[in-house]
Order: sequence, then C-alpha cells, then structure tokens
Amino acid sequence: MNRVNSIRVESGAWVCYDHPDFRGQQFILEHGDYPDFLCWNGHNDHMGSCRPVGMHGENFRLEIFEGCNFTGQCLEFQDDCPFLQSRGWAKNCVNAVKVYGDGAWVLYEEPNYHGRMYLVERGDFRNYSDWEAHSSRVQSVRRVVNFF
Repeated sequence: MNRVNSIRVESGAWVCYDHPDFRGQQFILEHGDYPDFLCWNGHNDHMGSCRPVGMHGENFRLEIFEGCNFTGQCLEFQDDCPFLQSRGWAKNCVNAVKVYGDGAWVLYEEPNYHGRMYLVERGDFRNYSDWEAHSSRVQSVRRVVNFF
C-alpha cells in the first residue's frame, strides 16, 4: 500500500516519508485526524514508510548555525519559533544544527510552520544535507510534542 487517503494518530508522533525505506519528503504527524493529504502538508497521497518519533525529555533544546560545521551566527531554542527573523536571525537559511536531549524538532522552509519539513533528532548535523534537505532554507522551527 502506498496511497493514503486519511490518517488518525491516536498516540505519539510519527515521521512519514513519501518513499519506502524512510526516504523522500518527510511529514510529521502528531495526535489528531488528517482527513486528506493536504492536512499533513503533502503534495499527493503517496506514503511509502513511517516510523515513530521519540518523546522529548529534560534539557530539550536546539541550536542553529549560519555556516556549515557550526560556524557563524548561532541561536538557541527551547520553544517553538514561527519566524526565525523575529528572533534576530539575519538570513532565511540554516546550514548546521545541534539537537540536545531526547526530543525531536521540525525545521520548516517557510515561516509559520509551512513548506517542506525536516525532522532532526538528537545529534549534530554539520550541513543541511545531513537532515536530507535539498537546500539550507529554514524559516521556522517547532518541537515535536507527543500526546499519549
């Protein structure tokens, strides 16, 4: 099955991909109903694979960097940010990320949590290709919060 018409997430959070083997465009689904692919920010009804996302814990934070390999301007987040430039971020791109704690964050290409989304979990991402993005464009960030 690779076509999905609707989804109900009853617990936890999931990252789904439009290709098998956890490849392709990512969709982050949290508790709730998604009556059609437009509701999960999809461009079509193809769903190739899914996996659960870990819960967030203490010391849950994100650092973003202007340059690759953690260089240039740096900004830290512990809460969602609908528009990076409102927090003093000078550009519309992020080239490196560090995720601390047991949680996950979603990076969005557009302000207000729109556009392509990319899941980043604990670890160091030295370049946007490390989180499988096609470009460094990031304009909003949001924590993944699991509801059980």
